[in-house]
Amino acid sequence: MGEISIKINIADRIYPLRVDMEEEEVIRRAAKLINDRIKEFQENYAVRDKQDLLSMCVLHYATGMLKAEGKSNASEVGIVRAVDELDSMLTTFFNR
Repeated sequence: MGEISIKINIADRIYPLRVDMEEEEVIRRAAKLINDRIKEFQENYAVRDKQDLLSMCVLHYATGMLKAEGKSNASEVGIVRAVDELDSMLTTFFNR
């Protein structure tokens, strides 16, 4: 597919973007999540400065991403250990 031009509104600012057609929905959903989170922070913390709200939003999503990466890495380590253990058992079995 090709690229398309879209406009995304984040924190009351318009950002013109050129994106692959396949990515448009994901980008629009991401912008909505960001705006929803900004609105939530604005209501719960009485913060009005857009820069502060954006910073809080970035911190929120970066923290979530790092936690997800940590869980993914821990899962990968467990899988590698299980494969190594299975490999060791198979090697022992076939070398009898």
